[in-house]
Amino acid sequence: MSEISPAEWTAILLSLRVAVIATLVATPFGIALAWLLARRDFWGKSLLDALVHLPLVLPPVVTGYLLLLTFGRRGLVGGFLADHLGIVFAFRWTGAALACGVMSFPLLVRPMRLSIEAIDRKLEQAAETLGAAPWKVFFTVTLPLALPGVLAGMVLGFAKAIGEFGATITFVSNIPGETQTISSAIYSLIQTPDGDAAAGRLVIVSVILALGALIAAEWFARRATARLHGN
Repeated sequence: MSEISPAEWTAILLSLRVAVIATLVATPFGIALAWLLARRDFWGKSLLDALVHLPLVLPPVVTGYLLLLTFGRRGLVGGFLADHLGIVFAFRWTGAALACGVMSFPLLVRPMRLSIEAIDRKLEQAAETLGAAPWKVFFTVTLPLALPGVLAGMVLGFAKAIGEFGATITFVSNIPGETQTISSAIYSLIQTPDGDAAAGRLVIVSVILALGALIAAEWFARRATARLHGN
């Protein structure tokens, strides 16, 4: 690991920053959507659920291209943000965070939804009977009980964001120091003469990060199960 070059460290640190930002920004939306899907029945629920999981089955390049059409400088949303708020996503590290957030969102929402669905609704109803407002029930009963599942979803989303490639390179390209994450750096290195050693080092880092995230996610999932069963 001591042989990692400054350029490789830049890609690693950028990947971590992108994954952390993507996870933190996506988490509130994930919790809200998980609660909605777990606790409410409404017209179009199946369609919404399908849309949430769509990035899992679409080719990542398609997702990246749709992001480029939407959030690019000439896109409907991207053009407005750039012209009126000065916010630019295309070919910036913030765009990489957006792409990673979109691609990891299904994996983030799923454990949260399952955790909320597993909570005994009688506990929430008891709090409501005692006069607690719905928002208070959520923050004092539902969310604390679902917290291990929330954390598991965050860890899985983080792991997915670390390894994202197709949507990211399509949306923000592969610019060293700006949008070149671990995955895109490996892609560049395997096409470069004598780049195998550097690519191998980054592969090892990726495996370590992914394994750590999966082990953490499994631990949080076990904690959620034990908590819901009173152990």
